[in-house]
Amino acid sequence: MIDLLAITNSPDTAACLDLIEGLRVFIDLERNGKAQRQSGRNTFISTHTVDQIAPVKAVLNHAKLMVRVNPYQPHNVAACATEIGAVLAQGADMIMLPMFKNAADLQAFARLVDGRVPIVALLETAAALESLEDWINTPGLYEVFVGLNDLHVSLGSSFMFEPLAIGHVERVAQAAKLHGLRFGFGGIARLNEGALSGRDVLAEHVRLGSNAVILSRTFFNTDSAESAIHAIADLRRCESALALRSSVEVKTDQERITALIHQLAKQLSAAP
Repeated sequence: MIDLLAITNSPDTAACLDLIEGLRVFIDLERNGKAQRQSGRNTFISTHTVDQIAPVKAVLNHAKLMVRVNPYQPHNVAACATEIGAVLAQGADMIMLPMFKNAADLQAFARLVDGRVPIVALLETAAALESLEDWINTPGLYEVFVGLNDLHVSLGSSFMFEPLAIGHVERVAQAAKLHGLRFGFGGIARLNEGALSGRDVLAEHVRLGSNAVILSRTFFNTDSAESAIHAIADLRRCESALALRSSVEVKTDQERITALIHQLAKQLSAAP
């Protein structure tokens, strides 16, 4: 079962999600440099705060709580250490590090965490992809998660899912599995929504043996928690069905999805 990562700072929402098997609650503290990096793009910048971690953690009996912190700052290690300490004091079960570029930064971050909780490395730069073999064996690393939004921009691609079609995501998946690490990538919309449908995204997760995916905002863009729960149940049923495909069906799906990604990328690159 793939972990479904739900971004929320609401204890009420978290309490509902805690009843669903295979959910991971995700609080997002990343701010540094994000507004400049994502200027002009239709992306969401979180307003979550450290003091919202403990109230969310308090309602969780089953789901793990992951917190994304700010990028490691080699010129301000004290600030990084302070943030890590605050997040752990509030009850985070694991910490995600975004926007690292090399082994030195990830390993320095791991030393600050010092084994107190597992680390999730968010691979979202071309430099991190290039240096994959240098940092994949970092002590304390639990999961490698490919952030397609920033990675495709860093690679100069037109469409978020191009790194999937090109084979970059599969390369990371293979490296993670070789080192006994969990692996995940990108976000997923409801089954029949999204430029690349949730169903097709899920098919690639199943093919690659993914362990985690972020639920898009479309799961929670209604006032009804029941609607989100139904949509998640639909996703689970589809995940089970996709796991039963024959090898021929998996390959046919992959070829169709790859062609569709290239077509969507071409349309985006041609748009004014």
